[in-house]
Amino acid sequence: MSTQLLQTGILNESSLQINWSDYSDSVKTIHHYLEKKGAALTGWLNLPLENNDITLKAIQSVANEIKMCADVLVVVGIGGSFLGAKAIQDALTPYFDLHPNGIEVVYVGHNMSGAYMLQLIESLKNKNVYVNVISKSGTTLEPALAFRVLRKYMENRYGNDVQNRIIVTTDAETGLLKKIADNTGFRQFVIPENIGGRYSVLTPAGLLPLAVAGIDIVRLLDGAKKAALLLKEERLEKNEAYRYAVIRHSLYKRGYQIELLASFEPGLSKLHEWWQQLFGESEGKDKKGLYPSGVIFSTDLHSVGQFIQDGSPILFETILHFKETPTDCIVPYDVRNIDNLNYLSNRSFNEINAISKDGVIAAHAEGGIPVIQLELEKLDAYHLGYLVYFFMKSCAMSAFLLEVNPFDQPGVEAYKSKVLELMHKNIIYREWHA
Repeated sequence: MSTQLLQTGILNESSLQINWSDYSDSVKTIHHYLEKKGAALTGWLNLPLENNDITLKAIQSVANEIKMCADVLVVVGIGGSFLGAKAIQDALTPYFDLHPNGIEVVYVGHNMSGAYMLQLIESLKNKNVYVNVISKSGTTLEPALAFRVLRKYMENRYGNDVQNRIIVTTDAETGLLKKIADNTGFRQFVIPENIGGRYSVLTPAGLLPLAVAGIDIVRLLDGAKKAALLLKEERLEKNEAYRYAVIRHSLYKRGYQIELLASFEPGLSKLHEWWQQLFGESEGKDKKGLYPSGVIFSTDLHSVGQFIQDGSPILFETILHFKETPTDCIVPYDVRNIDNLNYLSNRSFNEINAISKDGVIAAHAEGGIPVIQLELEKLDAYHLGYLVYFFMKSCAMSAFLLEVNPFDQPGVEAYKSKVLELMHKNIIYREWHA
């Protein structure tokens, strides 16, 4: 496997002018702080290195049961409780055969759209259903509302058998969802107390939906284990995750405000969303941090490409590229050649995509845009496991370089409190005037 972090920029690589020695001591200090569990919620750091055989067997057993007894698994969650699984599922699922293993895995609880909820319920008719609700607390409004609707639906439809068809993934000891599961006898999987939601994709929160979707979760964890081993290196020059964090920090200090994650495969769009949450929620504090945004090329080159090339110089790019994808298409030879494309005949789409990627990097670099390239050998479970761990390790380092806590989200709690306050006020007002 080849995993490269390249400070490319092609024609303007030297313009980055990062003095790595300026960061070496800070990086080592933060590294030791993380490794010694100085910060809370760092259980994800060594999770891939632990013996997870018992948990994996339990997950595979339940996943096999669901695949035998159901047509669809409905996953209830928001943020880290759904984005990681959805990201990997979309990246590794065929575009037009959405449930190649004979079962659908669909997601709800990440919005408050009544139309989405009703249409989901309608879609479940004539299908056998299991539900997996994921939340450490059980009190987040969006998934709590969705679970209330689905729980009532499942109770009405399945009666006493509902106990076998609802699976709860939550905290081991505390929380409203834990209380509900204990009172009802729903089967439970545990999100470790020392792992926060956006770092939980390699826990049962991500692994159970992925196993049901037919993703090889053992290989996923193997890739994460490889990353966990390689990225224990404290030396900046030897640790690619830390180098990525330092490049980001250096560009931020120079006035760049936006990091644009770009890739050339449409199935990676949800991976971009997971990355956006990881970095945005970890770094965006104390009026600090880069704004994380994502684009899929070449599609978005025909929408925001003009701004990227010639607009305000507020962003830099991180290009994510997989050298090999699971399937490919060859351009046929056409004796008529009316479209003048025979020069590309017998070339694969992936090959053309890779050339396009190099051209985009060259054009953007010439336009003065700093470019980072992350390149992995193959788009598969192993390399995605490597990548998600790489991003989590980079994110922790990057946030600490900003002197913010990577593992809390006070801004999210602020919006939750305000929404609940307004909700209660509105309901009391309506009851008073009824």
